[in-house]
Amino acid sequence: MHYHAFDHYHAQESRIHHLDPRVKVLLTIGFILSNALLPDGSWLAFAAAWLLLLWANDQTRLGLGYTFRRSFVALPFAIAAVSAIFSPLGQPLAEWNLGFITLIPTDFGVVRFFSILARSWLSVQMAILLVATTQFPDLIHAFEHLKTPRTLTTIIAFLYRYLFVLTDEAYRLLRARSARSAGLPGKHRGGSLFWRAKVTGSMAGQLFLRSYERSDRIYNAMLARGYSGHIRTLNPHTMQRSDWLMLILSVLLLLFIQIIGWYR
Repeated sequence: MHYHAFDHYHAQESRIHHLDPRVKVLLTIGFILSNALLPDGSWLAFAAAWLLLLWANDQTRLGLGYTFRRSFVALPFAIAAVSAIFSPLGQPLAEWNLGFITLIPTDFGVVRFFSILARSWLSVQMAILLVATTQFPDLIHAFEHLKTPRTLTTIIAFLYRYLFVLTDEAYRLLRARSARSAGLPGKHRGGSLFWRAKVTGSMAGQLFLRSYERSDRIYNAMLARGYSGHIRTLNPHTMQRSDWLMLILSVLLLLFIQIIGWYR
């Protein structure tokens, strides 16, 4: 089973790993909201939030640069906010004539763009840290404890569980295609583009049919085992004193970051 395709949990013996998943989910959401509420150009507050992230990385024993190396996946999405550079507010910095279009970057727009970049970069790092230190079933149960609609958490849990099964099914179909499409000497392996498109469409249809049949078998098997619409767990998720202390300390740190950002 290709578990590495979706599962990014890294088992370690650390304080962060042993925290109650509800605490980690709340702190992640609070951290992202804190970044969103900071005013544009709060560079000192953004730096303080990054220091908090570095401290959390150190506590997980995954390395100080663990989330940093993986956070650049957010950059292509943040570049979508490049239009903020040409905000009509602020003082013009230059004037670029591109045919019928005149682009005028302003100081206000540049500050806003880099602020958006900092927010997204920090938020993605925190989400990466949450996934790396919390097993997915614990995340689902944490959302259930936090009163997330049970239907939503159940759908996400089943989607995550059977993505691995569907991935293996797709790999088997690819291996079967490769075994039946050996190329001749001097010929292009695998046939023409039309042939490849036809085979790919057939594989997608086969994958859908197999998934549909498997879902029916799994549902009947779950009903036979007493499934009532709720995924049960052996982990009670009881809040310990250390969990409450970490939650209170982190909330105070986030409030301190807000004070830094809004203080002029």
